[in-house]
Amino acid sequence: MSDFMLPDIGEGIVECEVVEWRVAEGDVIEEDQPVVEVMTDKALVEITAPEPGRVTRLYVAQGDIAKVHAPLFAYEAEDTAGDEPADRPAPEARPASAASSAAPAPSAAEPERDGEPERDGEPGEASAKDFILPDIGEGIVECEVVEWRVAEGERIEEDQPLVDVMTDKALVEITAPEAGVVHHLHVAQGEVARVHAPLFAYVPEGADDQAAADSAPAAKDQATPTAAATRRVESSAPATTESPEAQGRGPYGRIPAAPAVRRLLREHGLAVEHVPGSGKQGRVLKEDVQRYLEKGKLAQGEAQPSRGRPAEEREASGPVAAPRPEEEVRVEPLRGVRAVMARRMVEAASTIPHFQYGEEIDVTELLALRERLKPRAEGVRLTLMPFFMKAMALAVREAPILNARLNEAVDEIHYLSSVNVGMAVDSRAGLLVPNVKGVERLSLLGIAGEVARLTEAARAGKVAQEDLKGGTISISNIGALGGTYAAPIINAPELAIVAIGKTQWLPRFDAEDRVVKRAIMTVTWAGDHRVIDGGTIARFCNAWKGYLEAPETMLLNLS
Repeated sequence: MSDFMLPDIGEGIVECEVVEWRVAEGDVIEEDQPVVEVMTDKALVEITAPEPGRVTRLYVAQGDIAKVHAPLFAYEAEDTAGDEPADRPAPEARPASAASSAAPAPSAAEPERDGEPERDGEPGEASAKDFILPDIGEGIVECEVVEWRVAEGERIEEDQPLVDVMTDKALVEITAPEAGVVHHLHVAQGEVARVHAPLFAYVPEGADDQAAADSAPAAKDQATPTAAATRRVESSAPATTESPEAQGRGPYGRIPAAPAVRRLLREHGLAVEHVPGSGKQGRVLKEDVQRYLEKGKLAQGEAQPSRGRPAEEREASGPVAAPRPEEEVRVEPLRGVRAVMARRMVEAASTIPHFQYGEEIDVTELLALRERLKPRAEGVRLTLMPFFMKAMALAVREAPILNARLNEAVDEIHYLSSVNVGMAVDSRAGLLVPNVKGVERLSLLGIAGEVARLTEAARAGKVAQEDLKGGTISISNIGALGGTYAAPIINAPELAIVAIGKTQWLPRFDAEDRVVKRAIMTVTWAGDHRVIDGGTIARFCNAWKGYLEAPETMLLNLS
């Protein structure tokens, strides 16, 4: 039994209403037979059967809402539906005499003529189960297949890692639900897989033996042509037996095409009647659409030099130079973390009134202190980031509004008790901002350990969901890449973010007006002007700066 997943039926459509079922449970269906009508927010759409079989269950009642990429109905494919009823309609109403005169019925000893072995009744085919991609994160509906760890035909064990997929938040490892053999990979590496849609098919351990035992009695009847064999013979009949009007039409008077192909046609503004189909009964395949589009581009390129000029003018002007070939453009889909970052940055920049505040911080003493502490760091890499975070948690005591956020209705300010400092990490999947929880309660070594752990996980694309949630204020260390100034965008729903520039040794005047060499670091703040004003962020930055310029003063405020 297979589940039919409601396909994409329009750009941006995630659900629709079931208007009318054309079939009932137990009904026999043919390929491309209209099964159900659904109403989207744009039009009435007719869903057809993907292949012959028998309907076993309707998951969504008439009048209820169906979700895209969720099961719509279940059916038994023709190969597994059992004996066909006597009153089942044939795909084409042609006399049996015409079929028998077109081609002889194959005998039991005669091999397949189409060069492909008969797959009906194969144990592996009949006993294969689809693994449906489960929910892998709140609000996630698709992911990119990064790497398959197995290939078709490989034996797998329960909980064995099979594939890595990239969501818009992290890299997720999918494991085997049970022992068996991989039968088919539905989604290729680099393509997008949908939640609640088949990801791969596998044959559970022991299923082949059972299927082989069940199919043994049926082997005696191979000499008798089955209904499927009769249909293969009919399909091999010459095309001249059909009228021109009937060519390219399915048994229900419509040109066969899969939902994905119809969507591709809609995207390019094409009607299915315009594209010659090369599949069975004139079915329009994806390759047919691509071939049609390529021919259109070639024809447009050939006509380009003479467009808009009369023939006399072209002859008088002599030979026309051949058009320069267009430069090839590499197209890379925007997926995963990068796609989410694009949406969130646009939303933050367009809904939050940003204001910027810049400052210079003398970190000469901080650098000296870090050098003295590094030998005592117990194997932990001690960077400046733990000092930045600890000083920030101490400064929040003087300006708690920096550690607050607005509610969704934008009518309340929520002051948070824990300082969870986020840090932007440039990972292979895109920009990730994991955060160190409870910085006010951690020691410098504890913060350093968390920074190292989160950085390693982010660069590998394997940050846990909990590490990405609950941030209260963020740091973007552009100085690590050589930047000096920046205008960062707030990581909503936080109220502020700071960009730290590179540290430079610059001349400065000391208390006695002598020129001395000092380590100067530039910082640029962005604040949410709905809640924070310039005076508030200046006072907060001064407190933070005080702890960094005189790091020993942090000892006085540690709890």
